Amino acid sequence: MFSSQEIIETINMVKQSNLDIRTITIGISLFDCCSDVSQRFIDNMKKKITKYAGNLKSVADEIEDMFGLPIVNRRVALTPISLLTFSYSYEDLLKVASAADQIAKELNIDLIGGYSAMVHKNYDDNTRKFIFSIPDAIAQTERLCSSVEVGSTRFGINLDVISHLGYIIREIAKKTAERDSFGCARFVVFANAPDDNPFMAGAFHGAGEGDVCLNVGISGPGVVKKALEEKKDATIDEIYETIKKMAFKITRAGQLVLQYASKKLQIPAGIVDLSLAPTPKVGDSIAEILEEIGVEKVGGYGSTFALALLNDAVKKGGAMAATFTGGLSGAFIPVSEDSGMVKGVESGALSLEKLEAMTSVCSVGLDMIVVPGDVEPEIISGMIADEIAIGVYNNKTTAVRVIPAYGKKEGEKVNFGGLLGSSTVMKINKVSPQKMI
Repeated sequence: MFSSQEIIETINMVKQSNLDIRTITIGISLFDCCSDVSQRFIDNMKKKITKYAGNLKSVADEIEDMFGLPIVNRRVALTPISLLTFSYSYEDLLKVASAADQIAKELNIDLIGGYSAMVHKNYDDNTRKFIFSIPDAIAQTERLCSSVEVGSTRFGINLDVISHLGYIIREIAKKTAERDSFGCARFVVFANAPDDNPFMAGAFHGAGEGDVCLNVGISGPGVVKKALEEKKDATIDEIYETIKKMAFKITRAGQLVLQYASKKLQIPAGIVDLSLAPTPKVGDSIAEILEEIGVEKVGGYGSTFALALLNDAVKKGGAMAATFTGGLSGAFIPVSEDSGMVKGVESGALSLEKLEAMTSVCSVGLDMIVVPGDVEPEIISGMIADEIAIGVYNNKTTAVRVIPAYGKKEGEKVNFGGLLGSSTVMKINKVSPQKMI
């Protein structure tokens, strides 16, 4: 149960500190929709998604009105499509992609994830065909998100797949060049991908997740930053305790939404992903939290430590506030989505190499990194290999969402709009890993 005081605190956090629920995500299994005939699969998929997510928007709107708590996105995560379409032709795969996108539009679902492949170990011809369909699938859709898992701590790293993904990402960039290669923002490469992640672009409904479940992803960097601003002379221990307390309160808001939405939609409650996800709004930034902790400018020495402290405090503080936590849970550092990170890049304090170091302690990886459009595919593949190695050998989730902005050079600006923000094209190391890749 939630007290009236908790609800009042939540409302105040919304008004004063940009608190929002970043996403309500319904995970739906499509195993019982399988068919050798692509159109039959599409019909079954539409029927099942409509059954469970047909009222998602109206319920989310009702929660916003009732609690005054913004819900930014309504999303659906599907069983990885590559597991269900072994016999399909290239054209059939694109039909499935377009159908999923159209279903999302019809139901007012903001994003739909699951055009995904799990290839941390095997790489057969059917999976290769699926992965090479991703650029066209992204280019012909607006709401479809795609991911590929290429490594896990248990099975290691699949370099054969990684060697192709540099080319795949370049193709997505080229095919969506008219929007500064925005399509790349809907594709991510993972190590140790969680089955219950509600955040895009990497959300899919894992095979062990049951038929359907409801997951919630919270936000709230502004809440933490405001609390730290009020403790200017705090010791590092006091900072740590403050972050824990704020994480508890933010996560309680997520649990409130999860319980109410689960009841209204009649879908089993899953997890609260207690991640701090920034937005381009000033004051709603992970970078600014690190600077409040005591780093002069994000990217300077001490940034990795400050991020580790933040991530640990968020996980420990939020864990007691929800029935189940899961997904990615921690602090995100997506460059274009965080105004403080963008300032760090523009000042020269934050480099790609420093970001890679910081990913060893954050909850995801190299996220929303904009690089020159003429970057060679093998350099992208090398970047992915490094980041995946960090995840595999540290037993954590890592990911790469990199955007080679077609026609753009180092130092130029790109603007994606909305939550994805804008960024300066970052400098990259052009020493080639081609022989290894």
